[in-house]
Amino acid sequence: MNKTEKAEIISSIAEKVKRAQGMFLTDFTGVNVEELTKLRNSFRQNGVEYLVVKNTYLKKALESVGGYEGVYPSLKKPTGVAFSFDDPVAPARVIHKFHETNKDLLKCKVCIVANEIYDGNKLTEFAKMPTRGEIISSVLGSLQAPASNLVGVLNAVARDLVAVIDAIEKKKAA
Repeated sequence: MNKTEKAEIISSIAEKVKRAQGMFLTDFTGVNVEELTKLRNSFRQNGVEYLVVKNTYLKKALESVGGYEGVYPSLKKPTGVAFSFDDPVAPARVIHKFHETNKDLLKCKVCIVANEIYDGNKLTEFAKMPTRGEIISSVLGSLQAPASNLVGVLNAVARDLVAVIDAIEKKKAA
């Protein structure tokens, strides 16, 4: 591979790093091809891009973007990077689910969420976080509750008024 091809690969990785809202670096030592294929499919279904990269290329890409010096010590052994461009913790959920069936495989080296670097041990915490859609629906539900309650109160006033008028009418008729 010549220098131009290497530079293109590094540039491609750097572009993904800039766009990513979440990156999870994994050590895939011991994962066989069949399991890795299942994992990639699971990543794809969740909108996550998973790349196996050379540590030197990843380091150069991170250096070109800047601000990821804390990741460099983890760039040992084979590295796979899960990039998430929409939901920053989607890779954590996929990796965590993979861990449930394959305990000793695919170790998380580093978690990077919103350009903050965390130890790989934080994976479970990120996996348990609600999705963006769940957060939005929760907020909308909280905002909608007061309006719904107001409608209920206004309907109750009208209903009670009709009941009072009906009772007065019945009393006069008797």
